Amino acid sequence: MKRFLLGFALALFVACGDDESSFAPRDDEPTSSSSAPVEDLSSSSVRSSSSVASSSSVRSSSSVPVEDLSSSSSVKSSSSIASSSSAKSSSSSAKSSSSSLESSSSEAYQHWFPLNGDLKDKYATFVDSRNGREYYYILMESNGKSLKVMAENLNIGEMVWGFKDQKDDSKIERYCYDDDTTKCDRYGALYQWAEMMQLPSECNTKSCADQIKPNHQGICPDGWRLLTYDDFKFIINSNGNTHGVEGTRSTFGFGGYNTTGFSLVGAGSNWDYNFTSLNSATYWHYPEESSQYTNEGSFYSSQGTNSTKNPRLETMKTHGFSVRCVMVENQAE
Repeated sequence: MKRFLLGFALALFVACGDDESSFAPRDDEPTSSSSAPVEDLSSSSVRSSSSVASSSSVRSSSSVPVEDLSSSSSVKSSSSIASSSSAKSSSSSAKSSSSSLESSSSEAYQHWFPLNGDLKDKYATFVDSRNGREYYYILMESNGKSLKVMAENLNIGEMVWGFKDQKDDSKIERYCYDDDTTKCDRYGALYQWAEMMQLPSECNTKSCADQIKPNHQGICPDGWRLLTYDDFKFIINSNGNTHGVEGTRSTFGFGGYNTTGFSLVGAGSNWDYNFTSLNSATYWHYPEESSQYTNEGSFYSSQGTNSTKNPRLETMKTHGFSVRCVMVENQAE
């Protein structure tokens, strides 16, 4: 009988010591999961693109030296920042400037295009506290009046594919030429009208004229506002410029004189969801709508060796254009 009980106990012990893998994992053990599906960018739904914060951080630089901005010494690494998102309702007139931002450590920060060395005392820099990006701005003067305006295109937001609309109203979105973030770093980002205005994305297809404000900030940093038609007329005639629109262009790759110091670059556009005109044209939306069509806004175009004599044209709000900002406390009148 003792031998029987001993054998039974030994068999029970062996059964209890079976491989633990036969048991369900504990709650604190990791379990494998399949990766999220990746969108097939070769599908027919993809459109070809082959042709295609605070102003208190402004530093005065009446003595700021203008360096060779293409040198490697001017490269600054951009910090990785993720700002908190604040959703915007469809009835809201603006998206929060503290929305979710993309700042990739792989995007080297650099002032790419040379400024006008003859106007070095008129340049200064400020830092957009939302993503740590530094911009040059310049003092424009004409007939006893002045204006302080960015000498580089704005670059902020999360990149979306060029064949898509910028329609996530909870964050700032941007296009980068050819879907290449290094192009955003070099030329600035491209924005649809409603995105630039920080209005609901539906404003690209309907009138939102009642939501356009004087000194409309849009996606500009605090203390800055969007460039207007009157601002650009002032710029063309500023700082002794006698070359018309060519006097606003960078002398690097854009056939200009840069007499004003405005330093326009050929940033191209996302036109009808196709990237086009890099190094040969620049465009931006004004903070105003078309006088006839709710899905159109007014814009500026400078292309090739020709100048647009009328700096106010009209086109689709869904085109992706560059953005420049003007300091609020210094307005052309």
